[in-house]
Amino acid sequence: MTQQGAVLQGYNNELVKCIEDLCMQREELSKQIQQAEEERNKLQHEIQVLSEQLDHVCETLAQKVASRNELDKILAETEAAYMKILDSSRTLLNVLKKEVGSFRHSPDMKHRVM
Repeated sequence: MTQQGAVLQGYNNELVKCIEDLCMQREELSKQIQQAEEERNKLQHEIQVLSEQLDHVCETLAQKVASRNELDKILAETEAAYMKILDSSRTLLNVLKKEVGSFRHSPDMKHRVM
């Protein structure tokens, strides 16, 4: 019987050692889980901050693009109006040159010049 008691005691010691090893592994795994959860929470916070920054940048960008588009429209209209002014000025100058030319060649002007 003592031999059986010794064998049983050996099994018991092995079981206790295995249980202790499992407990240590569980503790280590729990620490790793806690670290991973902390990292996850940190990253989620950073994502939230970056998401808010992205939203702000997108909103500002949309406003600036709308302003630029409005300026493009104003510039196009202004350039078109300016081209009309230039064309009218050129037409007026040509008409004026013809009038002055025909006025200089009129008989009344020839007598006055001499």
